[in-house]
Amino acid sequence: MSDHFEAEENLQKALSNVDDVAVSPNESRRDSDDDSDVLHEPIQERYENPSYSRFRRVASKTIVSFGPNDPDNPVNWKNSRKFLVLAAGVMQVMNSTIASSICSNAVPQIAAEFNITNQQALVLPISIFLIGYIVGPLIWGPSSEYFGRRRPLLIAYCGFMIFMLACAVANSYASLLVFRLLNGMMASSPIATVGGLFADVHDNPTKRGRLMAYYMACTTFGPIVGPWVSGFVAVVDWRWCFWIGLICSGATFPLAIFMPETYAPVILTRRAQQIRKETGNSNIVSPLELDSRNLRQMILLTISRPFRMIFHESIVSLTSLYLALAYAIFYLYFEAYPIIFQDLYGMSAGVAGLMFLPIGIGAVLACFVFIWYDGYLARAKARNAPWAAIEEYRRLPLACIGGPLYVVSLFWVGWTSSLNIHWVVPFLSGIPFGMGYLLIFMAMLNYLTDAYETLSASAQSAASCTRSIFGAVLPLAAKPMFNRLGIHWACSLIAFLSLLVSIIPFGFIRYGDRIRGNSKFCQELKRIKEAERLEIEREENGQDGSHDLEKVPTSHTGQITRVDTARSHAASIIC
Repeated sequence: MSDHFEAEENLQKALSNVDDVAVSPNESRRDSDDDSDVLHEPIQERYENPSYSRFRRVASKTIVSFGPNDPDNPVNWKNSRKFLVLAAGVMQVMNSTIASSICSNAVPQIAAEFNITNQQALVLPISIFLIGYIVGPLIWGPSSEYFGRRRPLLIAYCGFMIFMLACAVANSYASLLVFRLLNGMMASSPIATVGGLFADVHDNPTKRGRLMAYYMACTTFGPIVGPWVSGFVAVVDWRWCFWIGLICSGATFPLAIFMPETYAPVILTRRAQQIRKETGNSNIVSPLELDSRNLRQMILLTISRPFRMIFHESIVSLTSLYLALAYAIFYLYFEAYPIIFQDLYGMSAGVAGLMFLPIGIGAVLACFVFIWYDGYLARAKARNAPWAAIEEYRRLPLACIGGPLYVVSLFWVGWTSSLNIHWVVPFLSGIPFGMGYLLIFMAMLNYLTDAYETLSASAQSAASCTRSIFGAVLPLAAKPMFNRLGIHWACSLIAFLSLLVSIIPFGFIRYGDRIRGNSKFCQELKRIKEAERLEIEREENGQDGSHDLEKVPTSHTGQITRVDTARSHAASIIC
């Protein structure tokens, strides 16, 4: 943490003197007979100031960047290539979320084979998988912002299939739980990374938001597939639950293999390495290579970033709290529905698994609501409606709809689950539940992505870690809570808790601009974007610093620009 505070202090010094530290074409020149930079006297004096000493050695670097309409820039890729990224991300999320509940209705058969009678222990195959969701995002999300998206996703996918196979052949309950934990850690990679993946290829908030909507729909559909698959398959052999999961993941594995790298800083690093190799000019670097920290320091910093965001960023902490409760209740349903539909209404495990399908119908309806609101917002912007220009109105009204729907559905299922009422009535409560759940996630995770952009993977890792803790712990209390309070009041208790946190999006709409104004992460990202805009304008005016590119072939000069050293260092501190 000391490195972080020192970096923050230097960041403030750098940004407060950004005009002085900048190396413009008129202030520095390269001697034609020597690779070292010769600075004019005023700049030399400034660099002798101790507060700028860490910038001096990078002042001569030539920074690789994307040119206008650069085909290597992910936002400029063809639609077919972007579709491959979308398909790969969506299918990895589907496999991950299906795996989370794939054995939910196979627990009686697992218990019979391994002689498990402790009711709390029978919840562990689901809960321990979600513990993997807690640990995994702390590794996969930040590492995707250092190594790129493709490599962590591919490594995790391979590990996911290996441990799915291990679950299928486990010869003891303890080994099954260990493999489920490791399987969950690997499965958490797309959950933590795919939001950032979509942000890489779409800088248009509308397109990015719709992709996030499809992504969220997958995270809703996946878990509800598991119960009815395992309910019907487990009567043959519970191991077939995992074999089916392995077959599904194997069928979509080629998408992960052929998915291209989408993270711009890593693409630029590869470009810089190629140009250095061709020219022999060691001063050509990417923004990612400017950071003076070694790999160990960088990994520690990036892994600690989600924790720092939870503790220091109100948007991240409150969003994580809201999503954590909603997510925990969703997984509590895997314990509550058997109590309602099997114990109360006497259904078989397979038929009870079908009771989750209205949640999927609600998720589909939520997608239509999302697309309708997107169009409504676009029309409001076209007529210059004042409210449409406010950042918080881009996403959060959907959560303001979803929150009450979620609360209503919980009271609905709780107070209609009775032998005097037909099972169709609590069955249909899944529609507003699915709508509310997905609208909450669509709105809040999109708001995180829009607020933190290139750092959205870390922000979402923080949210994923928090909600997985709740999702792993709350189902453990499901049966004791339902046995003690009964179905009516157990559902009412979680409904009142949901009502309490549903005020969070309303609070963001009212105070969100003020919260973002006090956020160091949001403000520094805003400064960096502004610096990049000014740099592009300078290049368009012919002030591109081409005098520094004597040793760069003509084919590469459009890919390189000299940037403000302080801005680059500021970016490295945040990233």
